[in-house]
Amino acid sequence: MKLQILSIAALMLLTTTAAASAPIAPEAARSDAAPHVESFDVERSANNLLVTMQLDFTSLKLKSDREITYVPVLSAEDSRIELPRVVVAGRNRYIQNLRHGDLPDDALLCRTGKTVDYSAVVPYEPWIETAVLSLEEQECECGVTSASSRSYRLASLDFTEKVFSPAYLFVTPSAELEKIRNARGSAYIDFPVNRTEIQTGYRRNPEELQKIRNTIDTLRSDADIRIVSVSIEGFASPEGPYDNNERLAKGRTKALADYLRGLYTFDPSVMRTTWVAEDWDSLRRYVAKSEIACKQEILSIIDMTDLAPDAREWRLKTTCPEQYRFLLDNVYPGLRHSDYAVEYVIRSYADVEEIKAVMKSAPQKLSLHEMNIVAQSLEPGSDEYCEVFEVAVRMYPDDAVANLNAANIALGRGELERAAGYLSKAGDTPEAVYARGILAAKRGDYALAAGLFGQASEAGIVQAAEAAAQLREMGLIGQK
Repeated sequence: MKLQILSIAALMLLTTTAAASAPIAPEAARSDAAPHVESFDVERSANNLLVTMQLDFTSLKLKSDREITYVPVLSAEDSRIELPRVVVAGRNRYIQNLRHGDLPDDALLCRTGKTVDYSAVVPYEPWIETAVLSLEEQECECGVTSASSRSYRLASLDFTEKVFSPAYLFVTPSAELEKIRNARGSAYIDFPVNRTEIQTGYRRNPEELQKIRNTIDTLRSDADIRIVSVSIEGFASPEGPYDNNERLAKGRTKALADYLRGLYTFDPSVMRTTWVAEDWDSLRRYVAKSEIACKQEILSIIDMTDLAPDAREWRLKTTCPEQYRFLLDNVYPGLRHSDYAVEYVIRSYADVEEIKAVMKSAPQKLSLHEMNIVAQSLEPGSDEYCEVFEVAVRMYPDDAVANLNAANIALGRGELERAAGYLSKAGDTPEAVYARGILAAKRGDYALAAGLFGQASEAGIVQAAEAAAQLREMGLIGQK
């Protein structure tokens, strides 16, 4: 049977409940020393409460015809249980009690100057969980009980269930001086063979050109956004002479830039262009992920960067002719593309209500710092509070701070697998190490938790030492 134990190992001097710091006044027939309690323990099982202690009366002196009764009492609000009493008597009173047997059957009788080993078992009731255990004293002379009494507090019991409840550390994101963002995409503009001019109605061009216009138009129409650059990088595929491919990549990139300049009145410094004559990198990525025959031979040829591009292309064509034809027909068309990136600045927000409105309509416009402003205005642990951090990690899925804060929310909810996923991207700061300690403890890996709490504590996380202390108090990890 599992026992809960409340123990006071050190010697205790009993004090009165009425004036805990006041000395006990001596009486003519008594010493001025209060009773002492040693080896005091309270153990709880499912059905009973066991109280053991050693009562030291060696300093107590009484007249021969006097006695003092000590009654251990459990009390809480209107509930009360008296445990078996201890009667300490002078010589004559001690003899009289032995002869007449007037004491209750469970009472303990002893002479002054003695030490009593006391133990008592009482049925456990729910209200005892936080009861006070006291020792009440009544004095009697010649069979007459004094009207005065004293009560000494032994202990305040606490058998409430111990639950691991660590503090969660949320990290405040740094404020961005300027919120710079990028909208990126790829357009596959079709050009007639060896031509560089754009024909807007040719093949897929209406849809591909519309993708770029939609990106720019959406940003230009937002009053909170200012476009700072539009970058276009054109690519050609590796077949044919390198010089011609370079001409095509450069000319087609310029044609797309001129097309956009004709639609928008951008400052000349806004539009930026670069080009890549042959997109070997994209070709390699495709082959590496594919199950194409001669895969390793093809990759080896692609990686021969010491060869001139035309020589590489010729070796690929002659070494794996069947696979080369497949790549030429099915992969090379996708290597002729124009990547675009629109860089823009979003204005900052400071008003909590405005940030809340933006979070509902366009959370991608907010920085982590701005979202944190909202979180600080909400009740910690509330649904709204938790939602802020969940939105933050959706908008910034690779940000360490966003993942750490989202992990704390998941840990608080007991969603351990989600927490583990977030913590895998939370970095290795002391706060992240501490959070991983919490996860380990909640998973029942207390040895790992203790180690992680130790690392975090050494790094200055005070809460880590407190969490480890909780585990020690619950008996889940060893004492230091």
